[in-house]
Amino acid sequence: MYKILPNYKRLQTDINTFLPNTVFFLMKICNRKSSERRTLLGFKSLIQKFNIMSLRNKVTLIGHTGKEVEIFNYENGNKQATVSIATNDYYTKANGEKVEETQWHNLVAYGKTAEVMEKYMPKGKEIAIEGKLTYRSYDDKDGVKRMITEIRVEELVLLGSK
Repeated sequence: MYKILPNYKRLQTDINTFLPNTVFFLMKICNRKSSERRTLLGFKSLIQKFNIMSLRNKVTLIGHTGKEVEIFNYENGNKQATVSIATNDYYTKANGEKVEETQWHNLVAYGKTAEVMEKYMPKGKEIAIEGKLTYRSYDDKDGVKRMITEIRVEELVLLGSK
């Protein structure tokens, strides 16, 4: 037990994973005597429950499209949309020089999301997306196997006025 000032209690967090894919954050109040420790399981206000699966493989970006959306129509009528977006990061070097660093991200969307992208996302449109990071390979025109990283868009918000 840590030494604490008189009349003060130390808060301790604990993770309990007795249900699959679920985490309960429990707040335990620890008195100076370990025999006085008690867990406040009955107070819902002290328990935050969320699905741990929602934290796995999640990407959230805000950026601008770098080109027009490309659409691929499948034989069954479904659509696939692909586009790249740019995100910018700004920092200052030790010598005081300000630097802007741009990262490009490949997006892919299917179904209704692809239709929205086709209609409402011109080049330069600011968007916010949430999706999953995916990897795939393909053979280029010379027969060389290439790997590509894409973000499969699950949520899309159109921002800006363009």
